[in-house]
Amino acid sequence: MTEAVLSRGFLRGLFLFESLDDEQLDWIVAHAKVEHYPAGVTVISEGAEATCFYVLLAGALRLTKQVSGAEVEVTRSDQRGAYCGATRFYYGNNQEPYAMSVHAITDLDFLTLPAADFAERFRSWFPMATHLLEGSYLGWRNADAVIGARRRLLALGELAAGLTHELNNPAAAAVRATASLRERVAGMRHKLAILAKKDIDPDLLEQLIDVQEELVKQVDAAEPLTAMAQADREDEIGDWLDEHGIEQGWDLASIFTSAGLTPDSLDGVLSSVGEDLIDGALRWLAYALETEMLMGEIEDSTTRISSLVGAAKQYSQMDRAPHQWIDVHDGLDSTLVMMGSKIGQGITVVKDYDRSLPSVPAYAGELNQVWTNLIDNAVGAMGGEGTLTVRTAARDDQVLVEIGDTGPGIPDQDRQRIFEPFFTTKPVGEGTGLGLDISWRIVVDRHGGDLRVESRPGDTRFRVLLPVTEQSPE
Repeated sequence: MTEAVLSRGFLRGLFLFESLDDEQLDWIVAHAKVEHYPAGVTVISEGAEATCFYVLLAGALRLTKQVSGAEVEVTRSDQRGAYCGATRFYYGNNQEPYAMSVHAITDLDFLTLPAADFAERFRSWFPMATHLLEGSYLGWRNADAVIGARRRLLALGELAAGLTHELNNPAAAAVRATASLRERVAGMRHKLAILAKKDIDPDLLEQLIDVQEELVKQVDAAEPLTAMAQADREDEIGDWLDEHGIEQGWDLASIFTSAGLTPDSLDGVLSSVGEDLIDGALRWLAYALETEMLMGEIEDSTTRISSLVGAAKQYSQMDRAPHQWIDVHDGLDSTLVMMGSKIGQGITVVKDYDRSLPSVPAYAGELNQVWTNLIDNAVGAMGGEGTLTVRTAARDDQVLVEIGDTGPGIPDQDRQRIFEPFFTTKPVGEGTGLGLDISWRIVVDRHGGDLRVESRPGDTRFRVLLPVTEQSPE
């Protein structure tokens, strides 16, 4: 079979060998062989000794790589002439191990060459090309190691700082509210003791407690007031307190106003306890209401902390499968939360979501990197002021995610190169030029989608299109 298939004419039909001369083709014919693999088998295992250079003749394959203990699919291909295996055979005297695993999606036919023999012959055929390839590979590997590590460290530091800042605010609020709550509870016990010393009728005390419970329930239902309405309400309650001889009533007025009480509410208390006990009763009720508001503040703060931790967990995809069916809105929301401190107060975030969109098959953690890169670029373009729009919609059999900003736009000459690796419009030292390249590869290569940009001054939009069905090689 090998002799029948492998010939000069056959090899010239493969783009890798089409320019070789007859002598070089004869060497390939003499040293190559055809191997067949059934669907479902693993042809190459990552980390094994790289002994062969493989050229695809027929069938479809997929390449995977282990990342943090999980298998990540890098690409799929059924292109005749595609190559894999010992692809860096030219580098040095010692072959590096296989960088990825190769799996047969369908039955496969490979042309295989012994890597060590091919490397020796390749160097003699193309000495200058070999030096250039080695230099290019070493340069790329060193630059990728240094820049990639630096970029990941900076991104991690920014996200960690942002998350810490976001967590600090509700945590500090909870601590302050807890300290105040302790004081109010102590004061409420003291006021209750004073009321008890005045020999209140048990029925009257029970009625006072009922009034307290009724007023406490109003705290959650209290409608927020404008600053002007708040001041007017405090004045009304302050006047009522003065009319009934309540000393330092201004302290109580702000508490009763925040709790949603009105002068009519205080009339109800007065009718329940009478003039003799109204002072102590109101102060006791003030402590009870403030206690309820402080507990609400603690609940809001701890809920905020829990939400932030949940967003961080969703963003990092902790304890989740690398590939899953996802709702794109979950990743967008968690990314916005994680980048909240970087977005800042001067940028208005507008969410225009179509919640009816179907789930998409995706590597959720990698898509979160895309959202981070696109949002980070949009925020940087606006210089701290503008509108960040995050929109989702259906486009035929795809899900559209659009990140828009109101920055100055991308010049036409730069727009043609925006997705090139190491190309950046940022000042020297501020950008690596890898964010959009990485995003392109994640969206297009990993998910079979598309990434486009439309830009004019005041309206720049990056559009990500994701298929709603599993993708297979075309």
